[in-house]
Amino acid sequence: MIKFALIKERKTPPDRRVVFSPEKLREAASIFPEAGFKVEASEVRIFKDAEYTAAGFEVANDVSDCDVMLGVKEVPVNYLIPNKKYFFFSHTIKKQPYNRNLLRAVLEKNIELFDHEVIVKDNNQRLIGFGRYAGLVGAYNGIRGLGLKDGNFNLPKAEELSGLDAMLLELDRIKLPVKKILLTGSGKVAHGAREILDHLNVEQVDVESYLTKEYDHPVYCLIDVMDYNKRKDGNTGSNNEFYNNPGEYTSNFMRFAKLTNIFIAGHFYGTGAPLFFTKEEARSPDFNIELIADISCDIDGPIASTIRSSTIADPFYGYDRNTGTEIDFRSKNAITVMAVDNLPCELPRDASEGFGDMFLEHVIPAFFNQDKDGILARAKMTENGKLTPKFQYLQEYVDGEPKKNEYA
Repeated sequence: MIKFALIKERKTPPDRRVVFSPEKLREAASIFPEAGFKVEASEVRIFKDAEYTAAGFEVANDVSDCDVMLGVKEVPVNYLIPNKKYFFFSHTIKKQPYNRNLLRAVLEKNIELFDHEVIVKDNNQRLIGFGRYAGLVGAYNGIRGLGLKDGNFNLPKAEELSGLDAMLLELDRIKLPVKKILLTGSGKVAHGAREILDHLNVEQVDVESYLTKEYDHPVYCLIDVMDYNKRKDGNTGSNNEFYNNPGEYTSNFMRFAKLTNIFIAGHFYGTGAPLFFTKEEARSPDFNIELIADISCDIDGPIASTIRSSTIADPFYGYDRNTGTEIDFRSKNAITVMAVDNLPCELPRDASEGFGDMFLEHVIPAFFNQDKDGILARAKMTENGKLTPKFQYLQEYVDGEPKKNEYA
């Protein structure tokens, strides 16, 4: 029997999400009788300990007798149990300096680390994540920010509501002003944001119409990399070529920025890709964007106005387009920025339920079918105290000098 543990989230600020709800965990136990499940006691989890007990599971302070530890966020170094298998978002695959010590500890403690972010199909398409919920909440927050900035309506915070259905009900009570809304991305984040715009009955228009027509009602345009980038030599490009050779491209985003009121950023930004817009371009009188919901939240990255992440408690700040500094988001000269980097935490119940659906479908079966689809093999970052071949590129990162602010 393989014993799985739902571990307590210990990162600060606390995360209320969990891999499996009590109901989904009961379903997993029913489908896989050869699996055992145990729940580490937690006072912060969105589902109460008593709910897991009522579903028939042992809740305990000690889960060290389990083989596989299932978490969401990074596990503090002092709480890592040696010689176990761990699933969580390690935030190390991009060589994030603040988690270097975490990956070192994983190796030193002979832990097999499976990062949720690299649980993928053989074509590298992600199977697991909270992307849809980031998109849902990010778009909602963007609309909420518009209401606060203009004083036209006042939506409650998503975290104050009971869940997604309640959030959608709040949107039913407002009327959007005439705005052009731009949405970037092609994955789960963008699709989640699109659900919000569609729920608001915002009309979707194609690129040509968006760039050439005026409307008497709110519209949105969903664009991908070939819409906001172009080859430097003027030749026709392609998505695959862009992903493989982003240096051959330059930004074509300003043609949208001249006409856009609200920009919802749901894209994935790869290293070496062109910037969307610079500080200098934001100062241009042609730059028309008044609010940016930056769900992607790359700090000092492709979107010049995202100068820091914001928080669920205080989600908005203003970017002074003239000075490049932070000001009140309601200021006349401000681009209002929403750059919360943990958006799914605002819908912890819905996000956990959705995550559990994916994890039960794609990951748990791999433990009992000899990993016939290679799910575990592709996601395994460490084994026997070493990085696996796919993740050898992180060796230099592991060997580098630690910084004082690294997560421990």
